[in-house]
Amino acid sequence: MLNLAVNLSMIYTEVPLIERFAWAKAQGFHAVEIQFPYELSITEIQQQLDRHELDLVLINVPAGDLMQGGNGLAGIPGQEIEFTRAVQHAMQYATMLQVPTVNILAGRQPMDADLLPCLQTLSENLRFACDALQSLNITPVIEMINGVDMPRFLIQNLAQAQEMLEAVNHPALKLQYDCYHMAMMGEDVLEGLQENIDHIAHIQFADCPNRHEPFTGNIDYKAIFQWIQRSHYMGYCGAEYKPSTLSSESFNWLRSCI
Repeated sequence: MLNLAVNLSMIYTEVPLIERFAWAKAQGFHAVEIQFPYELSITEIQQQLDRHELDLVLINVPAGDLMQGGNGLAGIPGQEIEFTRAVQHAMQYATMLQVPTVNILAGRQPMDADLLPCLQTLSENLRFACDALQSLNITPVIEMINGVDMPRFLIQNLAQAQEMLEAVNHPALKLQYDCYHMAMMGEDVLEGLQENIDHIAHIQFADCPNRHEPFTGNIDYKAIFQWIQRSHYMGYCGAEYKPSTLSSESFNWLRSCI
């Protein structure tokens, strides 16, 4: 049995965020994830979680201007104070809403910056975030994001992620493994899961190359879902895709998870 969650930031976008909790429950989900929940208050989110008997299992640390095409915060020299504030903001939400896992987006290498100082800043910021989140029994994760969709992202593939894990050298830090991003980078998605599962605390999935629901692209999700079910992985698998049709009609892939 897969521990499935649905991403409310990318699915059910036909309605405002506060209405998507009800849609997730109607689809049969018991867990949700939200990339950046901060447009809603903690109280508003808690009311929706309680009303629909849902768990919020993943959020991101605020990432500054990253999603608007900027460089973000975590790996940008000179943005350390802003990053600290962002972590503290995420901690408030994660603590009050009992979110077990928090994702920290590395950000982009600025056009006018050398790579090494960015990676050094990222490792130091991650070490701070790991100490802070671990003290609350929250698991910090870093995510590989492909360089096609997000050029100059500081952690694009597994090798770079493994190097960052070694540089940070903190027992709390784990990986968020997004199958879509790995496929876009030319990685063998299933092999990457198998070889790194002990370091993975959260999995996300969408098909490749269009980032739609599973079985609309070239990733063998039947094999992936079957392997996860047989493995010792106990974390969540989050559906984080752009529906190719109406959100409510994009869940045929669920049949392969039964």
